[in-house]
Amino acid sequence: MSKSSGAGFDWISILIYLVLILFGWANIYSASLGTSSGSFFDLDQPYGKQALFIGLSVFLIIIVLSIEAKFYYRFSSVIYLVSLLSLAGLFVFGKTISGATSWYSFGSFGLQPSEFAKFATALALAKYLSDIQTNIKKLDHQVKAFIIIAIPALLIIPQPDPGSALVYAAFFFPLYREGLSGFYLVTGLSAVSVFVLTLLIGPMWVSLVVFAIAILMLFVKSRKRPGALLITLFALVCIGISFSVNYVFENVFEQRHRDRFNIVLGKEVDSRGIGYNTNQSEIAIGSGGWFGKGWTEGTQTKGHFVPEQHTDYIFSTVGEEWGFVGSALVVILFVLLLIRLLILAERQRNQFYRVYGYSVIGILFIHFLVNIGMVIGIFPTVGIPLPFFSYGGSGLWGFTILLFIFIKLDSDRLAY
Repeated sequence: MSKSSGAGFDWISILIYLVLILFGWANIYSASLGTSSGSFFDLDQPYGKQALFIGLSVFLIIIVLSIEAKFYYRFSSVIYLVSLLSLAGLFVFGKTISGATSWYSFGSFGLQPSEFAKFATALALAKYLSDIQTNIKKLDHQVKAFIIIAIPALLIIPQPDPGSALVYAAFFFPLYREGLSGFYLVTGLSAVSVFVLTLLIGPMWVSLVVFAIAILMLFVKSRKRPGALLITLFALVCIGISFSVNYVFENVFEQRHRDRFNIVLGKEVDSRGIGYNTNQSEIAIGSGGWFGKGWTEGTQTKGHFVPEQHTDYIFSTVGEEWGFVGSALVVILFVLLLIRLLILAERQRNQFYRVYGYSVIGILFIHFLVNIGMVIGIFPTVGIPLPFFSYGGSGLWGFTILLFIFIKLDSDRLAY
C-alpha cells in the first residue's frame, strides 16, 4: 500500500457496501429459488454463482486497495483506452444475449465490458479535468470532456444497450461541480420535457406552450436585447425538437422502447405483453404490505411471476418479502452511501480525487434512481441493475472497483 495512506480507509462506506451485497444476495437466493431449497453454493443456480462473484470481489478489493493511489492517475488514459477496445471488440467477438451483443462468453460465464467502462471513463474524465491546462468554462475544453464521455456511450448504444448508455449522463455531476455552465442542464431538461410532452399532447400544443412562455420571458427581459435573442432562439429550438419527436419516436426507437414509453405515459395498457414485467413487479411490491411475507415466502417471487426478478427487478423481491420497512431500509442505505461519498468527495484537496468521487456518486445515483423507478413503474424499463444488489458478476465487480478506487484515493488524501 501507499505509504501516504495514513488517513485509513473509510469504513462507513465499506460497511454499507457489505450490507448491500449481503442483503442483495439474500434476495437473489429467494428470487432464483425453486420449490425446494438447495446448497448456497450451487453453481448451477444464480445464487450460487453470485456467492462466487462476491467471493471474487474480495480479491478485487484487496488488489484495488493494494495499488498505490498515484497509479490510477498515471494509467487512467491506458485503462480508458483498454475499455474502449473491449467495447469495440464486442462487434466482432461478442455474444448476443436477450437481443443485445454486450457480452464476451467464457463457457457458462460471461463478461460485460460496459460495466467496467464506467470506472475507466470516470478515471479518464478526472485526469482531464484535473489537468492544470484544463478550464471547463472554455468551450473547446467542454467539447473534449464531452467526447471522453460520449465515445463509450456511442459504442454501447448499437449493441443495443440504451440503459447502460443512459448512465453516462451521470458524468455531468462532476462537470457541474467543477464549473460547467447551468445552460447545459437547462437545455437537457427542456429537451426531455419537450419530448415527453409532445408524446402526451402533440407538437401543436407544445409549440403553443413554448411560444407563450417565450412571450412572457421576453416581456420580463424586454430591455435586454442579448437575452431576448437567446430566448427566441431557445424557443425555436424547442419547437423544432417538438416537431421532430414523432419521427424520432417512430423511426429511431425500437418497437419495444415505444411500447414501454406508451405504457409509462398511460397511452397503452398491456399487462400481458411488454408491460408484464412492470405490472407483476408492482403486484409483488404492493402485496408485501408493511413488513412483507418473509424471506423466501413471497408468492409472486416463488412463483417466478416477475421475469428477470433476480437481475433488474430484484427490488420487487425486497418489496414483497420484506415489505415497506425492508424497501425503505434499502433506499436509506443507498442514500446514506451517496451522502457519505459526497462528504468524502468534498474533503478532497486533489482535484483528480474529487472529480472521480463525484463521478462515482453520479453513476450510483443514476443506477439507483432509474432501477427503482423502473421497478415501481414510474420510468420505462431500460435494463440497468441495482448496484451491489442485482445478480451479475460484471455488474458487481464493476461497481466494486468503481467504489473501492475512490476509497483508496480518499485514504491517500493527506498526502496533498
